[in-house]
Amino acid sequence: MLKSIIEFYKVSKPKPCGDGWTPESERRLKHLQWSTFLSATLGYGMYYVCRLSLNVVKKPIVEEGIFSETELGIIGSVLFFTYAIGKFTNGFLADRSNIRRFMSTGLLVTALVNLCLGFTHSFILFAVLWGISGWFQSMGAASCVVGLSRWFDDKKRGSFYGFWSASHNIGEALTFIIVASIVSAFGWRYGFWGAGLVGLLGALIVWNFFHDTPQSKGLPPVSQPKEKKELTEAEAADYNRAQKQVLLMPAIWILALASAFMYISRYAVNSWGVFYLEAQKGYDTLDASFIISIGSVCGIVGTVLSGFVSDRLFKGKRNAPALIFGLLNTCALCLFLLVPGVHYWLDVTAMILFGLSIGVLLCFLGGLMAVDIAPRNASGAALGVVGIASYVGAGIQDVMSGILIEGNKAVADGVEVYDFTAINWFWIGAALLSTLCALLVWNVKPGGDK
Repeated sequence: MLKSIIEFYKVSKPKPCGDGWTPESERRLKHLQWSTFLSATLGYGMYYVCRLSLNVVKKPIVEEGIFSETELGIIGSVLFFTYAIGKFTNGFLADRSNIRRFMSTGLLVTALVNLCLGFTHSFILFAVLWGISGWFQSMGAASCVVGLSRWFDDKKRGSFYGFWSASHNIGEALTFIIVASIVSAFGWRYGFWGAGLVGLLGALIVWNFFHDTPQSKGLPPVSQPKEKKELTEAEAADYNRAQKQVLLMPAIWILALASAFMYISRYAVNSWGVFYLEAQKGYDTLDASFIISIGSVCGIVGTVLSGFVSDRLFKGKRNAPALIFGLLNTCALCLFLLVPGVHYWLDVTAMILFGLSIGVLLCFLGGLMAVDIAPRNASGAALGVVGIASYVGAGIQDVMSGILIEGNKAVADGVEVYDFTAINWFWIGAALLSTLCALLVWNVKPGGDK
């Protein structure tokens, strides 16, 4: 049984191909590249719909007395912690896997979990199912990054990585608009069922249009590890040695810490932004979700432009844009959280700035800067290291935010009143620390040398 599973997920066997590239094979390569890229982008966006469904329904769940704010924080953190472990393990596995089958499996399981959650009342069962979803969610990003490494060469990888990173924001926008509309019309259970159906559709798309390797399609390899002093030809073929090298690079771990702090601020808004706008500023679920979705839509602009700008304007360097947008992220959170009163257009402006900055930072701190300095055949491992740190940070955020929200809640004249002062500074401080950590790897080059 185990042997059959391992065989099923092995990298596809190469098919015979002719010598060199011909006009016909180049046309076929271009078609398969676009098929892989577009299905990865859309498919991973649908991963996010299944991941963020809980964030839209928190207030209705609290109002119905099903779970408290602290319990919701714990449930949310379970996904982040299992996702973090999965990002680490699946990052290593993806390097050696048939990524088409790997990615399809993850999306199928997380879609089925969402369908089950609409029928669940038990806190323990809810947390267990959400945790299972988290581990299978981690199959998505690793498969996509490995796919980009296999299908695109160095000159195009940064730009396509930036475009693919927009899938995060596409999924967020779909969640905060479509799922929120479903919840407003029919209730929180239908939010989970709607997200599950979107996930099933995504699994079909990935299965049919996402491809494993060029060699499996009878084409020569597109991206080969370059010959470097620190990476001999023998080492390039040795996954174990390349992945060990990733674990021993201090710069990778510093970037992982920077990403962890950035994820605290990111998921503070994604996980609790709708709740915050409802509880603190009096918006209803649909209006609050719409405002948060603006950040997601603007994040698409940030991610799409991130690779293009760094490749063209900064000659492939990511440090300067990471600093600029790290500071912008901090300023946006201050505008969103520290200005008293209800100001619709100010909230919208804050979300525009937040979305642009997080979109760029997700691309750079969330993976590309680590992939840039890691051995090419260990890109999945580099993403795994950054991923586990990122989602440990996100998980800690969810627990802390839930505890602080409930701990600073009072009842006045029968109405629940929240004091968000403590977590406001918690979220803003994390954004600032992320920027400071990124500065520590300003001059790091491939291999970890300065």
